[in-house]
Amino acid sequence: MKIVMAVIKPFKLDEVRDALTAIGVHGLTVTEVKGYGRQKGHTEIYRGAEYAVSFLPKLKIEVAVDSSLVAKAIEAIIGAARTGQIGDGKIFVTPLEQAVRIRTGEQDSEAL
Repeated sequence: MKIVMAVIKPFKLDEVRDALTAIGVHGLTVTEVKGYGRQKGHTEIYRGAEYAVSFLPKLKIEVAVDSSLVAKAIEAIIGAARTGQIGDGKIFVTPLEQAVRIRTGEQDSEAL
């Protein structure tokens, strides 16, 4: 089992959710986050004053998937989240040692 974590542009959430659902991923966690990568923020003008926006709004999506679905999940996220512009985001994959469904007590792959 793996945790696939993706940081994406906020307006791409529905497309990413639909793409993951289409490959059989049922359930995800979404968190509003702020950060920057190579784009390093930008400057804006508000009421005549220029100011720097160092941290850009993003969404962090986390899905727990069986190891056999990792490649499909990554492809689905890339296909749905890519705009071709800087700031499209990143995907991270980490191992998941154990999962337990609280309601039933099911464990590991059955709990996903």
